Amino acid sequence: MKVSLEWLRDYVDIDQTAEDLAEILTRGGIEVGGVELLHQGLDAVVVGEIARMERHPNADKLWICEVNLGDRSTTIVTGAQNLLVKDRIPVALPGTTLPNGVHIEVSKLRGVESSGMLCSTEELHLDSEMGDPRSEGGILILGKDAPLGVTLDTVLGEGDCVLDLELYPNRPDCLGMVNVAREVASLTGGALHLPTWAEGTKGPDYPVDPNARIVLDDPELCRRYAGLVVEDVKIEPSPEWMQKRLKAAGVRPISNIVDITNYIMLEMGQPLHAFDRDAIAGAVHVRRAQAGEKLVTLDDLERELDPEMLLIADDEKALGLAGVMGGLNSEITDSTKNIFVESAHFSSVSIRRTSRRLGLRSEASNRFEKGVNPHGVAATLGRVAELVIQLGAGKPVGFIEQAGQLSEHVAVSLTVEKTNALLGTTLTEEEITEVLKRLRFPYEEKDGGYEVQIPAYRSDITIEEDLIEEVARLTGYDRIPTTLPQGDQTQGRRTPEQEFKRTLRHLLVRLGLNEVMTYSFTRPDADRQFGDMEQAIPLLNPLREELSVMRTALLPSIMEIAARNISRRNLDIRLFEMGSIYKSKERPLVKLPHEELHLAGVIWGKSSRHWLTPVTEYDFYTVKGILEEVAREFGLEFEYRLPNNQELTHPGRSADIYLNGEKIGLMGEIHPALGKEWELERALIFELAMVPLIEAGNRTIRAFSIPKFPAMQRDLAVVVSQEVSAQDVMKRIKELGGELLVQVNIFDVYTGKPIPEDRKSLAFALKYQALDRTLKDEEVNALNQQVLEGIEKEFGAAWRK
Repeated sequence: MKVSLEWLRDYVDIDQTAEDLAEILTRGGIEVGGVELLHQGLDAVVVGEIARMERHPNADKLWICEVNLGDRSTTIVTGAQNLLVKDRIPVALPGTTLPNGVHIEVSKLRGVESSGMLCSTEELHLDSEMGDPRSEGGILILGKDAPLGVTLDTVLGEGDCVLDLELYPNRPDCLGMVNVAREVASLTGGALHLPTWAEGTKGPDYPVDPNARIVLDDPELCRRYAGLVVEDVKIEPSPEWMQKRLKAAGVRPISNIVDITNYIMLEMGQPLHAFDRDAIAGAVHVRRAQAGEKLVTLDDLERELDPEMLLIADDEKALGLAGVMGGLNSEITDSTKNIFVESAHFSSVSIRRTSRRLGLRSEASNRFEKGVNPHGVAATLGRVAELVIQLGAGKPVGFIEQAGQLSEHVAVSLTVEKTNALLGTTLTEEEITEVLKRLRFPYEEKDGGYEVQIPAYRSDITIEEDLIEEVARLTGYDRIPTTLPQGDQTQGRRTPEQEFKRTLRHLLVRLGLNEVMTYSFTRPDADRQFGDMEQAIPLLNPLREELSVMRTALLPSIMEIAARNISRRNLDIRLFEMGSIYKSKERPLVKLPHEELHLAGVIWGKSSRHWLTPVTEYDFYTVKGILEEVAREFGLEFEYRLPNNQELTHPGRSADIYLNGEKIGLMGEIHPALGKEWELERALIFELAMVPLIEAGNRTIRAFSIPKFPAMQRDLAVVVSQEVSAQDVMKRIKELGGELLVQVNIFDVYTGKPIPEDRKSLAFALKYQALDRTLKDEEVNALNQQVLEGIEKEFGAAWRK
């Protein structure tokens, strides 16, 4: 919001400089982003009049001009071709430095002395549309009433400054000059001089036009709608004072009627729109757009609408987008004779949605999105009628209004005790009373406190804490004492889950994997292969079709990353991702979906990480080794079983992963058919649910001294049925061996002659060791025999000698 200080002084007495006022506002919570001094550098440029013009004797395109400066004349040579005798123009005399940095001196042009320069808008850093239409592309031609000899800054507005307010969304009231004036008055104590209509709630006293009718088809989206009918309109430029104020606020002047609506919007904070009354057929309807309905807006673009958008329409057609932009079919033109000026209160949510969907923002939509005062809708039209009459732009003849249920004025209680308790201050009752008086909020003293009536324009104040903030602002934040935090303090540390994830990431990186992060969205067909499409959540507004469902598995996203790298000749792929998957059977969602943390990885290619290391191709045991390192790090014991889903992984080179009897994931080589589809032949994949790992993980460290005594190893080969799991046998061996059996490894699985077809041979290496003595052969042999007898009994094993 750009605030002209010259304009602001109409409403409030200001004794401070622009810089001091900016500091006061900023300290009071209304941040001022910058202070711009208008017409800076124009105090040395004066107004002159072309008294005589003649062609330069030595140049066809130059003119010798005698310029009258009021008290004297001077001769200036110019190449401008847009000048006539009696034109009043800006003159830079010798010794002047222009706003564009050019320094003016006496010079000779083709033998004729030139004592100064005639200036254009570009050289003066002024609006290119300023002055007479002949000024375009040439010297600035001022109005005939510009006084000779005075400086240009005096003509254009001496000493005007513009404060650039950077408002937060909770202060939409300060998008109007009268409310900025209220804010300045409360902070500085200056006297207010507001327009009569700024304090009112009723509309102007004009009869209802029998030909005008308003129909609120959707009262939820439009609480109040009012209109002013003006006849005998005369479309012409607005006066210079209004144009200067609009330009200072960053608004381009157009015509008197349009400028009046913009001027009052900036003044009162209430957006307005003027329709050509003769273009309205029948009643004015405030309704939702129909599906596929189209409207050509004032920017000459045809826009397709939907039922979520609010329209202003008549009995036959749409006239404009409510609160955003008018339609071209009801635009004010030079031939307009009668107008209908709209003032309304629209739903901020509806306007925000319409503006965002169409990518169309305006000064009006900016205000409606943040919220306008519904009680000031009708009164604003009284100010319109006042300016229309003042400018002689037409004759107001009728006022009409339709209102739904308006919100009541808010009453908020305030106590001295709670104010001081929250702020940590020792403010007195007199000081808080003074704050309420400066705010001009009506109040009553009640039960040792205050019952404060909040004006409708301050929609940001609804509870006592909001009023306490106002007390802090106006008494000064510097009065709030600095204190150290009190209360119990806890040491900051990672949660067990955070520590687990951090340790796991570091472990996988040490094992040679690279972490990637992907979108939580994926392709429906990819998610169908690896996840659970029955619980997949489709997106209402996806970025693109390839990212249209919330993922129920991590593997599709990370596999796409791997395939993209391979296509770019990266032939050594080791990737992992730790992220969430999302599942829900609700359609549509009424609560948050179930979210699970998963770990997934893809490995492809050959290892060649060091020139001394031979090139080896990744295989099933590469992935199994990584997962075993994870299990060892967290004190887990994975169990590997034949996979249930033979469509995802290779039937003979994959396994499902179990932990404590519960399936938590899969690992192995991708199924050949899928590998070909994804262009990831022989890729190795894994995906695990993380929650079971976190719950079962045990990183308690038990330290033992390095054994002084030698270990003894025994090999044990047994023949078992093909259905018996080697992992089950190894687990039972560890249990039977007791504390002295410190390590068991399987080193051979054999089938074939002389082993029967329905059986297989398993060979294990058993390592026995004691911390306090050297074991004897008899002791180890007895333990080994105990192990053999146990597995013979439990698995029907036969000792293979």
